[in-house]
Amino acid sequence: MRVVVVGLGVIGGSFCMALKNNGYNDVYGIDKDKNTLKKAKDMGIIKEGYLDGKYILKSADLVIISIYPKLLIDFIKENKDNFKEGAIITDTTGIKEMFVDDIVNIIPSEVDFIFGHPMAGREKKGIDYADDKVFKGANYIITPISINKEENIELIKNLAYNLGFKNIKVITPRFHDKIIAFTSQLPHVLAVSLINSDEEDRDTGYFIGDSYRDLTRIANINEELWTELFLGNKENLLEVLDKFNEEFLIIKKAIEKEDKDKLIKIFKESTKRREKL
Repeated sequence: MRVVVVGLGVIGGSFCMALKNNGYNDVYGIDKDKNTLKKAKDMGIIKEGYLDGKYILKSADLVIISIYPKLLIDFIKENKDNFKEGAIITDTTGIKEMFVDDIVNIIPSEVDFIFGHPMAGREKKGIDYADDKVFKGANYIITPISINKEENIELIKNLAYNLGFKNIKVITPRFHDKIIAFTSQLPHVLAVSLINSDEEDRDTGYFIGDSYRDLTRIANINEELWTELFLGNKENLLEVLDKFNEEFLIIKKAIEKEDKDKLIKIFKESTKRREKL
């Protein structure tokens, strides 16, 4: 099977590594940056790299697109006539509903686009930080639509398992965006808010422990990508922010009133919920 990975950043590069390390030897890359393509080829994770899809897509059985959501639509528009008949396309974007209909209206009928989302990544961006170990034991979400072929959905499932993902869930694009607002986007909001609420010039780094490190790890953020993800999932994110704010204010009020019993009850509930994950 000939595989083409589009966008050799931290996730696309990690896919190339994982494919190579799991017996997929016919892997090619597309990226707008010549240096990135050279690095990928020098690392031995692609056979050849291309600046566009004009030629290589015509022979690709599977295309994995790992670029920003809005760029994804542009890429499909530019290459709709380049995809091989019977090709399977999947993506790695963190939101779905905003562009599913656009993709369906553009993509040729003989090409099957299986929307996917690997729940793995790193705070840094670029191929230098790619590492297929991030996939080991991670979750993978598939958001099929009515026109997808069942055998192609199974192919993406099997690919994910082969690359090290442990739990694979098949859900609707709408539910994906709703749950991702809570499990992914809200934690990033909290991490950014926490670290930006710090008072400057007090050498905070000398006084932190594991809890602060864990909570702020993802505050080292790809600002362009996450701005696009937040705004592209605005309604769902605002909804979970409101719910979080309600819980935050309950704790704040309990502290103000020195309500020991209330705090203990809240902490017991959070412990019980965390142990179920």
